[in-house]
Amino acid sequence: MGWFHFKEWLEAVTRLDMDALHVHAGLLLQLLAAWTFRRSLRSPIPWLIVLGAEAANEAYDLSIDAWPEAERLSQWGESVKDMINTMIVPTLLMLLARYAPALLTGAAAGEPPPDR
Repeated sequence: MGWFHFKEWLEAVTRLDMDALHVHAGLLLQLLAAWTFRRSLRSPIPWLIVLGAEAANEAYDLSIDAWPEAERLSQWGESVKDMINTMIVPTLLMLLARYAPALLTGAAAGEPPPDR
């Protein structure tokens, strides 16, 4: 089963549309990358991993599923939408962790988190 068919299978099994799967995949990949590389969500490394994976996914989609020339602009629009859907939550989490960590931890920046 190729990548394209795997994504179609995942959509059918989860009963989520591709837009929702992009959101979930972005979040899960960011958390997995942070855990794997032992980085905080404030680090750009997990975010960059999500960005790279999504760019590769969209490049693959554009190459494997070429739409007719008349609809090519719409296909690029779909790719941009997929990039935004995938990157919105990882971007928000990284920015919150960097600039408003108290919203995530309940502690002010530079203050150790409470013992709970």
